[in-house]
Amino acid sequence: MKAGRQLLSVISLFLGLPLTAAVTPRTSLGMEPGQWTRPDKPYVILKRGDVSITVVNNEAVDNEDLPGHRAGYSGIGRIRHKNRDSNLFVPAFAGLNYEHIHDGTPRERKALFEPRNWPMKLRRIDRHIIELYQSPTPNFKLESCLRYELLEDGVIQMTLECIPRAKTFTNGYIGLFWASYIHQPESRDIHFPGWEGIGDKSIPKLPKPEMVHGITPSHGVTPTHIGLKDYRRFRHDPKFPLTLVFNKSRHRYSNPWYYGVSHGMGFAQVFREKDGIRLTQSPSGGGRGNPAWDFQYFIPDYKVDQRYQMVMRAIYHPMKPKSGFIETIRKQYLALQEIR
Repeated sequence: MKAGRQLLSVISLFLGLPLTAAVTPRTSLGMEPGQWTRPDKPYVILKRGDVSITVVNNEAVDNEDLPGHRAGYSGIGRIRHKNRDSNLFVPAFAGLNYEHIHDGTPRERKALFEPRNWPMKLRRIDRHIIELYQSPTPNFKLESCLRYELLEDGVIQMTLECIPRAKTFTNGYIGLFWASYIHQPESRDIHFPGWEGIGDKSIPKLPKPEMVHGITPSHGVTPTHIGLKDYRRFRHDPKFPLTLVFNKSRHRYSNPWYYGVSHGMGFAQVFREKDGIRLTQSPSGGGRGNPAWDFQYFIPDYKVDQRYQMVMRAIYHPMKPKSGFIETIRKQYLALQEIR
């Protein structure tokens, strides 16, 4: 059995496809009430190591914990580090924010932004784990649970589990999108390991990957960077309005992680190879001077009532010389690949 799973994994990675076999449940999706508690507020603060995060549902909040937080933005409303008390994210918005459910077809805005508009419920698992549960959405009928866990070293692990409850996705795949709105960083650009400008060319022998400087001139222009072995093509309507989703750059990443820098702090997002993540950026997604550092997860050939899972980690870390930021990213990348 183990050999079979390993062979499936090798084939999947070679073809650039995520695994769709049965997954080991890692959230409360499907659990009976009583295995979690319901917080009194629409947010919960988690603290561990040098990091503090405030996980919020998609309700509006305006108090000292989340000043001016707008309705519709869920995820991490505020993140702080002992080296920087100010919020990394745009205060009105959020980071690791569940933004879109789509199938590549034009729909009304409310349908494309269902994670914003359909109610979410907080589920507290323990002092370091909080979840956002969303019942099947009105349009796509996708049930989901997002687990935000603050690990011992202050690294954030976010796990999505979702179950499509009806055959509602026109093109046969599920497209999901997360956004992190960064508040006034010095540079709006991102950095990831890979190759610049190779596009879809077949190059027999590529040089060793280097750090690519990801720049996009305006919102929706060459915003998405895909993996070298990601040959997937997702059918979509030419009039599909979410320009960040399918407009690819000519860069390719070698390993699925990237980081940006804001006020002396690095913020990295790290992914499992098998999830087939696409890296996306916008120079103005959160307003003028506020870039969006995003990512996408696709589920091809989905089956109704089957559980799907994606796991990633986020690292908020000083960028001082010899701070070990890149080494920390690589360590977390390797650790993520062991999560089956």
